Amino acid sequence: MRFILKNSFRFFIIFFIQVFILSKVPPLHQFIVPYFYFILILWLPFRTSRTSLLFYGFVLGMIVDMFYKTPGLHTAASLLIAFMRPYIINLLLPKEVTEWGDDEPSRFSMGALPYSTYILFLTLLHNGYLILLEWIQFGSFLYFIGKLIGTSVVSLLLILITELFVHRKTRSR
Repeated sequence: MRFILKNSFRFFIIFFIQVFILSKVPPLHQFIVPYFYFILILWLPFRTSRTSLLFYGFVLGMIVDMFYKTPGLHTAASLLIAFMRPYIINLLLPKEVTEWGDDEPSRFSMGALPYSTYILFLTLLHNGYLILLEWIQFGSFLYFIGKLIGTSVVSLLLILITELFVHRKTRSR
């Protein structure tokens, strides 16, 4: 029950920030669009089942798509990182660490380097796939690379700022 309340509270706060604050920020130089909502998928506990991850990614992406009026772009990107998340965690950590129960991925539970790799890879994957789906219709390759780098840097900065201000209980490695 505590898990549901905590994640519901997180969902509403992060969703509010993404939809009602960050979506109102005009794109800087047409390259930087701040995406932040996918941190909800990254912060789910280690033992979250793959089916639950995919369902959560689907619902999260669909809700963001409704507010951004993008038919399926955010859903596809959210489903991709929800699908890839367990594989990345298994590559970065020994199995005993991920079987701790309700612990969430953080720099304390995973270690600084594996957590940074985890966040960086899934951020690049999310933003790269989202921008690729958008780029298929218009733009050049340099636009794609510029937007991927700009958007990913801003997303990583937002995640870093959130990590500094949000205290999450975890056991250290």
